[in-house]
Amino acid sequence: MQKNFSYPLAVDDISTAQKEYKIKADERQCQQIADILRVPAVKNFSAEIYTKRHNKSTLIDVWGKVRALITRQSVISLENFDKTYQTDFSLQFDTGLTENQVREMEENGEENIPDVVVNGQIDLYHLAMEQIALELEDYPRQKGEEFDFKSEFDSETTASANPFKILEKLKK
Repeated sequence: MQKNFSYPLAVDDISTAQKEYKIKADERQCQQIADILRVPAVKNFSAEIYTKRHNKSTLIDVWGKVRALITRQSVISLENFDKTYQTDFSLQFDTGLTENQVREMEENGEENIPDVVVNGQIDLYHLAMEQIALELEDYPRQKGEEFDFKSEFDSETTASANPFKILEKLKK
């Protein structure tokens, strides 16, 4: 990720009182997001993110809402179209947790494993972009578009070319 598209928040600065952070990407940052997400364009990107540390604990709650207007290319018509994505999220970080401990917890089948804090920071831009990336469809299409497959072969040709039918003939 580019360094100039970052909002690192030191976990030591997160208090037990809820705090709000508002993020709005400018035109240059929207282009960077589009490059990272590999989409034709990002026309708008904003987030409201809240943080709160648990009392006498290593746990930090991070939650909020992310919105983006993204230009996608339809896999059916290959035309570009704009789509609004909006998602609510809620994450929990643990400042005392290591990658090895997370692996052990995963191997033991534990659920709701907190995220690990890397280098004592949580990057709010990265977090917001990750939430939108999770919402993007693998095969985008415009509203109302459907894939209509028409075989170039008729059903008789398809049935006679069936490999099991050919093996059946060899058996006789």
